[in-house]
Amino acid sequence: MLQIALGIVMAFGIGAFCRWFDIPSPAPPRLVGALLVVAMTVGFLLTDHLLAG
Repeated sequence: MLQIALGIVMAFGIGAFCRWFDIPSPAPPRLVGALLVVAMTVGFLLTDHLLAG
């Protein structure tokens, strides 16, 4: 649970840092792009879980 909370805090911190210093964000600027990243991550984790079991 601590790792999830730390990941969320880091994600918001990186996003705020990029916005504050006008650095291009490492994340897609649209909802569709963000959903694509989520879908790829879930697919990666699911495949890893299925291959390990």
